[in-house]
Amino acid sequence: MADGAPEHSYSTGSLTRGTFSQLDQLRLFESKYDPVTRAVIESLDVRPTWRCLELGAGAGSMSYWLAGQVPEGGVLAVDIDDSRLDADQAPQLTVRQADITATEFEEGGYDLVLARAVLEHLKDPDELLTRAARWLAPGGWLVVEDFYYLPAEHAATAVGRTLVAGYVRRMREQGADLGWARHLPASLARAGLESVGLRLTPAGPGQTPADDELIGLRLRQEGHALVDAGVVTEDELAEFMGLLGRPEGRDMTTLMVSAWARRPAE
Repeated sequence: MADGAPEHSYSTGSLTRGTFSQLDQLRLFESKYDPVTRAVIESLDVRPTWRCLELGAGAGSMSYWLAGQVPEGGVLAVDIDDSRLDADQAPQLTVRQADITATEFEEGGYDLVLARAVLEHLKDPDELLTRAARWLAPGGWLVVEDFYYLPAEHAATAVGRTLVAGYVRRMREQGADLGWARHLPASLARAGLESVGLRLTPAGPGQTPADDELIGLRLRQEGHALVDAGVVTEDELAEFMGLLGRPEGRDMTTLMVSAWARRPAE
């Protein structure tokens, strides 16, 4: 908590501030989604000599894994905040701090470009996707994964409808485009890429233990903001948290859209 900020006390125990870090959330996110992303990339027949670029590398798990797949190539891990990335993880790994909306990379320089949970947060995701396609070498693959948010009014519980609607509204206010991922396969084709592939991964309460852990942590970090804004009450938040891990609380709130396509070989 910042100096001078007012202290808050909640009886539910589900709104603890400052107990978990953003890095904790990133690592839980990685544990949930890395197996999906790895499976997609493994299906592309990765070569040891590939040059790879990860946009929005986060805490680095995919860049580190990619470095192990390309011992004769290289991986460039890029994020606007590179403090969680460790360039010493592998000799073929390079870390760069950069704003991807304002940075150009080598045209035709990469056999694989990966962007996960990044483009939906940009003002013009299609523009970045088109640029990323240019960074591919002939025959190179672009893999993009982002989230399509299902309608909050269709949530499985009344408290879920309230909380998910509030959470989604807050993300929109922060600039996220929560429907863009639905267009992703078509956007890859419009960018001039071919062999477009698609995989959907459901996420939400009760989908997996990792989902429940990630949702619980996220609400412990961010739930107080929803209460402070009057989106939900303490009791509603506590009720939602209490349903995590219980069959009657199971729901799908989002679909992770994994899409991939390649630049035509010249």
